[in-house]
Amino acid sequence: MSSTPDDSTAVIRKTALNAVHRKLGAKMVDFNGWDMPVEYPAGLIAEHLAVRSGVGIFDVSHMGDIRVSGRQALPAVQHITMNDASKLQLGQCQYSAMLYPQGTFVDDVIVHRFGENDFFFVINAGTREKDIAWVRENTRSFDCKVEHLSDDFTQIAIQGPRGVDVLQKLTDADLSKVKFYWFTRGTVCGLQDILIARTGYTAEDGFEIYVPTDTATSERVWNEVLAAGKEFGVLPCGLGARNTLRLEGKLALYGHEISDSITVWEAGLDRWLKMDKAEFIGRRSLERQQTDGVTRTLVGLEMIERGIGRDGYKVLDENGKQIGQVTSGSYAPFLKKNIDLAYVPLSHAKVDAVVGVEIRGNAVKAKVVPTPFYKRPKRS
Repeated sequence: MSSTPDDSTAVIRKTALNAVHRKLGAKMVDFNGWDMPVEYPAGLIAEHLAVRSGVGIFDVSHMGDIRVSGRQALPAVQHITMNDASKLQLGQCQYSAMLYPQGTFVDDVIVHRFGENDFFFVINAGTREKDIAWVRENTRSFDCKVEHLSDDFTQIAIQGPRGVDVLQKLTDADLSKVKFYWFTRGTVCGLQDILIARTGYTAEDGFEIYVPTDTATSERVWNEVLAAGKEFGVLPCGLGARNTLRLEGKLALYGHEISDSITVWEAGLDRWLKMDKAEFIGRRSLERQQTDGVTRTLVGLEMIERGIGRDGYKVLDENGKQIGQVTSGSYAPFLKKNIDLAYVPLSHAKVDAVVGVEIRGNAVKAKVVPTPFYKRPKRS
């Protein structure tokens, strides 16, 4: 979800699974101050397709975790997030975001409701320290406790249509009863009271499990998941496949599609914006923008001519004038197309509108297409 470096991270950090990734032959990169696998020997395309058709597993332990609990936890969460946490049932989670007063993004988050006054946020790796400081500052007037739990868990994502089959072999929880964007607790690989959430960042069905962060336990669980998934063709997957999978599904990445200079309306994330709830940070600016309207919006582009737009590339009109900018772009392994996300003026946002993407000094043609580029099929 995030690709913006956190300046507070001076020394590169390692997850408890770092040695496992290296043993598996992963190519490692510095990602937001973390030493993370970008791809394994099978390659990004194979990893991507494994998730689309079967199952892949990811180490996402670099993600952050915040718990907000106490007598006024609900009004505190309502104040700092744009979605309506009061609608969450126990065991349910929602996509949301924390906003600055101008209606732009502090970060996008997934909020889990542990109890009536107990909430758990999953935040981005590159915004960890900023997020926790912002939450603490903006909940001071509420009677609640804010805990930074990021280092307490190894978070393993088991993604793809066969993910449920793999995880069910390792847990006593009945996963058929856990709906998408809900969670439960159960025994996993012999570990009791493990958080099991049915969310993900791949545009597929899948689960995240939160296990104790010590190295021996983390490695054992990772290896048991790989072993349980062998019959389904499981592959360990890196950040490269995570990025192409989320791009096909038009899932926002902090520092790209959303940032402190992009508003909710511009990003097209108003589906999760609840303007009818009590006052929250950013609401007044968003009300004004709702009335005034936006001048730019996020669109999907499919390259007509050969080339791939990358983050920061210029989007051009028919006269070669810059009208926008690419936020993310890649070859889409499942769709077998070159795709981009970009901000463009409303005048150029209609489906089938043709624009240029400046690649190495040349205007390469692309067209606006419906998004998400990929929707997972309904499966029985």
